[in-house]
Amino acid sequence: MNGYEWMQTILFFIVLLALIRPLGGFMAKVFQGERTFLSPVLAPCEKVIYRVSGVKPDDEMGWQRYAGSMLLFNLALFVSLFVMLMTQHLLPLNPQKVPPFSWQLALNTAVSFTTNTNWQAYAGEQAASYFTQMVGLTVHNFVSAATGIVIAIAVIRGFVRRKTSLLGNFWVDTTRCILYILLPISIIFSLVLVSQGVIQNFSTYKSVPLVQSTSYDKPKMDDKGNPVKDAKGNPVTGKVVVTKVRIPMGPVASQEVIKELGTNGGGFFNANSSHPFENPTPLTNVIEILLILLIPGALTYTFGVMVGNSRQGWMLLGVMFFILITAFGVLQWAESSGNPLVAKLGVQSINMEGKEVRNGLAGSNLFVVATTGTSCGAVNSMHDSLTPIGGMIPLSLILLGEIIFGGVGSGLYTMLAFAIIAVFVSGLMIGRIPEYLGKKIEVREMWMSILAILTAGVMVLILSGIAMITPQAVAAMSNPGAHGLSEVLYGIASMANNNGSAFAGLNANVDFYTIFGSLAMILGRYVPAIAVLAMAGSLAEKKYVPPSLGTLPTDKAPFAIWLTLVILIVGALTFFPALSLGPIVEHLTMRGGI
Repeated sequence: MNGYEWMQTILFFIVLLALIRPLGGFMAKVFQGERTFLSPVLAPCEKVIYRVSGVKPDDEMGWQRYAGSMLLFNLALFVSLFVMLMTQHLLPLNPQKVPPFSWQLALNTAVSFTTNTNWQAYAGEQAASYFTQMVGLTVHNFVSAATGIVIAIAVIRGFVRRKTSLLGNFWVDTTRCILYILLPISIIFSLVLVSQGVIQNFSTYKSVPLVQSTSYDKPKMDDKGNPVKDAKGNPVTGKVVVTKVRIPMGPVASQEVIKELGTNGGGFFNANSSHPFENPTPLTNVIEILLILLIPGALTYTFGVMVGNSRQGWMLLGVMFFILITAFGVLQWAESSGNPLVAKLGVQSINMEGKEVRNGLAGSNLFVVATTGTSCGAVNSMHDSLTPIGGMIPLSLILLGEIIFGGVGSGLYTMLAFAIIAVFVSGLMIGRIPEYLGKKIEVREMWMSILAILTAGVMVLILSGIAMITPQAVAAMSNPGAHGLSEVLYGIASMANNNGSAFAGLNANVDFYTIFGSLAMILGRYVPAIAVLAMAGSLAEKKYVPPSLGTLPTDKAPFAIWLTLVILIVGALTFFPALSLGPIVEHLTMRGGI
């Protein structure tokens, strides 16, 4: 990296660390029902919402009722978005007259945005109306993010509370999350993005003349849509001269912030955050990366405050930072080294293919690890253009369960599941009943932790295997071979872990990926969520066990190292064979000059 990239990266992490404590402390106050500086303005609004919706703030729920409310809410959101996508041609704010989605694509998209995956098998500026983008997709970005956060808060309460079955009220937690946290931050940063050039309007698309016309050869089609061929069987083409370009418009800034802040991903445009209307400057690039990591990082401090030991939160944050910075370093090395076959042609070895020059190499790579370490899935460069080892880094971060820093809420509760497994294994090694935060870890907690961690991984391996023997799925690969396997593995892992990004060479808009992908997104979201809520309910009913001389301290460096090893070992044992057949084989063939 050059001096500017070093300065930008170091300054970014300093700002991120500086914001984690105040935001984390603020969120702890919000979810504990304490007064904050926003209370004079928002508390009356909160009361009105409860009165209109019939919610009783003091009516707390057990884990079954909490989970049932969450599932019912998400089902209603799914149905509303599915209907909207199927009828968007009849709804207002559709100046481009875009048609409705097919039922397969509508199903996949509705599942995707409800589960916080935001996998897009369509081009946003071509397929979605302004009404769909705002009332459908943007609203789901708020509520799906809130769902993940409040589940994490319920899990924290499981550790804090003693001899009770109550974990809070789902409706109250969700209301406070959106009203006090997501909306204020989104409004502020939307204005910041607009000031930098991110568009926000309802204009029709603009036709703008090119400074210099261009031309290309377009194949001719017959009445049935088949290519016309000459006597020798070659396609017949006609020269097309282009003098104008069509520029899409729309309410972009309002969707851009919450897609990053809520680790939703997706994008108003097909090019996502590499599009200059979504991410126009180096400053907006850094701001968007900051938004991706902000709440997942701050939730670790919220966890520490709510359990009464802030060092517990700093320990989890330290593990996340270590793996994230390591991943960034390896990715930066791989992309700086470039492709030796290209270097032999006398071309600069740094791999800038698929990256925006305005973001630079470090700005692109930092975005890559941030969006795949979390469940965001927004991209400012094309991951399909990464070098083999470079592409393995975001793939590995997704396969680890997206806990570095993880999705909003989902990253924290999955990391806590890893911590419970680490405590349990260490307890077996010294012959003691394991304890974590004063609660004994027994069979029920272990089963729920295993479900939370391995559900997505098992689905990835099974569905990837099925894809390799399904003609339609194989035909969707643009690069058959090792890279094609990486495309499929990445796509299914992205859906199962609710990320939403993709290796762009895979055509995911086929029935196999829309239908099986929908199943992967549903199971990947709700099985772990229900498992950790069940675990929280079990923990809340236990009595507190005071620490003794034999208690493993879980807020110190040795446990942080042990937790890191457990995460990497579980990931290596589960996915190393698949990675060996994909990016590692591709890297070896590249180094061999093939």
